[in-house]
Amino acid sequence: MDCRSFFIGITGMALLLGCAGQIQAQVIDKDIPADSIPKQRSYPAQYDVGDLIRAIIHPNRKADSTRARSGITPMPNVAYNPTIGAQIGIKAVAGKVLGNEPGTLISVAATSASITTKGILYFYLSHNVYTPGNKWNFQGSLIAARAVSPDYGLGIGYLAGSTEADRVLTNPDRHVFVQRAIYLSFREKVYKQVTDNLFLGAGVSFDLRRNIRESTDEGLTPYQVYNERYGYDGRQHQANGLFFNVQYTTRDHQNQPFKGIYSDVGIRVNQTWMGSTKNAMLLTTDFRKYWSLSERNPHHVLAFWNWGSYLLNGSVPYMDLAGSGKDTNARSARGYIIGYFRAPLFFYSEVEYRFPILRNRFLSGVTFLNIQTANDDLGTNLFKHWQPGGGAGLRVLFNKATRTNLCLDYAFGKYGVRGFFLGLNEAF
Repeated sequence: MDCRSFFIGITGMALLLGCAGQIQAQVIDKDIPADSIPKQRSYPAQYDVGDLIRAIIHPNRKADSTRARSGITPMPNVAYNPTIGAQIGIKAVAGKVLGNEPGTLISVAATSASITTKGILYFYLSHNVYTPGNKWNFQGSLIAARAVSPDYGLGIGYLAGSTEADRVLTNPDRHVFVQRAIYLSFREKVYKQVTDNLFLGAGVSFDLRRNIRESTDEGLTPYQVYNERYGYDGRQHQANGLFFNVQYTTRDHQNQPFKGIYSDVGIRVNQTWMGSTKNAMLLTTDFRKYWSLSERNPHHVLAFWNWGSYLLNGSVPYMDLAGSGKDTNARSARGYIIGYFRAPLFFYSEVEYRFPILRNRFLSGVTFLNIQTANDDLGTNLFKHWQPGGGAGLRVLFNKATRTNLCLDYAFGKYGVRGFFLGLNEAF
């Protein structure tokens, strides 16, 4: 989406701001952890989209403070870009603390279904559930899609190798190719808490692509070069395997943390006996750190994220290589489309500053910077070249019971890439 669309979005948010600013109250913020609230100080009541809708429909009705707010947040899923066409659908997120044991982390789930004018269908369902007392943690997702995947080649955007095929594969001219496929994915991991904040886990992953075809009138493509070199069938492939993970978490909330750490280190082993096209072993890392910058107002947060995927041996299908936006929730590398950079070895970092705009938290903002690097198996090593990105965004408090924000970000990167990114909950 272009700048004009972004500013239209800002204008809409300004109208909401005008309505929301009419309502203020002085009470303790019930969504802030007790140990984050300075004693003998009150905060404005949080105000979300549900409050705004109620104020518009029933302007004279007093809110019922005894009624529990639903933890489910639905919203339309509307978007447009030249690759997918116009998209319409619905998405929803949900959050709930299971049981009554103190310290239990909130469980979250999300789902979306959409269709586009170019015939693309997409459905997903994901969950991250903590049982009472955090004894067990279940993480998983299900995806079914008739998908389109823009392709900008292998590596980090620099020419490598010496042949014409190498040039096609690394694609330094940033020409876009497109693959279409039926995509099915199922992933599930089960973690057991072994001591405070530390979990050991294992799981399975099945990623299947069928009826793959490329939309191009040109000759050789990066996808074709890769498949020929690594022995893949360009019409279909599978990447099925086992997970073994260690997770450590002290963050105070999954949707919108104010403080703490989240870390997950895992080994993925793709196995042909499970139906995988090739054997492979990968190391994955996910580290996040949050600092609340103010005791007076803990919503001022500095957040850091590092995500990496490293192929240790074997090979994986081209469309399953790690890369931009290829993290579990597809939220990394804002400014670039998913898969803009891809490689066997991929390293990504981001820092974001989050700050309130309104005292009632209805509207807040973020600024962020990210950087990524990758290899290409043709002479470009990891950490040799870096590609930056960055941007800023608005946050609208969609559901105060679960700290769910509507996120509207405008981000940009190199090679003239830029875009408008819409989502529910923070990127990390």
